[in-house]
Amino acid sequence: METLRERKKQRTRDALLRAAVELFTTRGYEQTTVDDIAEAVDVSQRTFFRYFAGKEEAALALQEMAVARFVEAVRERPADEAPLAALRQAVLEGWDTLHEIIEAVVPVELYLRMYRVIESTPVLLAAHLRRNEETEDAIARVLAEREGLDVDADPRPRLAVAVFGGVMRVTERQWSTGEDFSVEAMRALTISYLEQVGPALTESWRTR
Repeated sequence: METLRERKKQRTRDALLRAAVELFTTRGYEQTTVDDIAEAVDVSQRTFFRYFAGKEEAALALQEMAVARFVEAVRERPADEAPLAALRQAVLEGWDTLHEIIEAVVPVELYLRMYRVIESTPVLLAAHLRRNEETEDAIARVLAEREGLDVDADPRPRLAVAVFGGVMRVTERQWSTGEDFSVEAMRALTISYLEQVGPALTESWRTR
């Protein structure tokens, strides 16, 4: 059971994260300082650094929350489900339960706007892609464990995750530059792109 002190610390962290995202999405990442974020919550810079290593960590924190839930969702998929099916269902479940995960901290609309900030800010995009590589390694290990494989000896888990990760990256990029910037649009685009993986990899692309 959470203590009063732990609840207070969580509230402070959530407030800092909410302030950071609001400032990043309205003022811009480069134009926002740690002092700006701390001031918005009426705490010291030192307090900010108790919760986040820096601006970058705060900017990517919401995505990290969603990714952590996705990895758990993959782990929890039925054991008899094929690897790519498990990944597909886990990511769709993630979009369906996004409100539960994110809205404890910020409105989902604000979370979605952070995607555009990340895509348009080189330092954040580089960090996001670097973290994606770490996530893909974690997911490959989960798949290998599910299938009873040695992830370092059998290439299939990493190959499956690489293909899946590529699809998700294309989906993110298309969605973040489109006109419909809703969760429903992202979910529909995800389904559409994942359904094209098989034909894209195994069929001819030429039209007669």
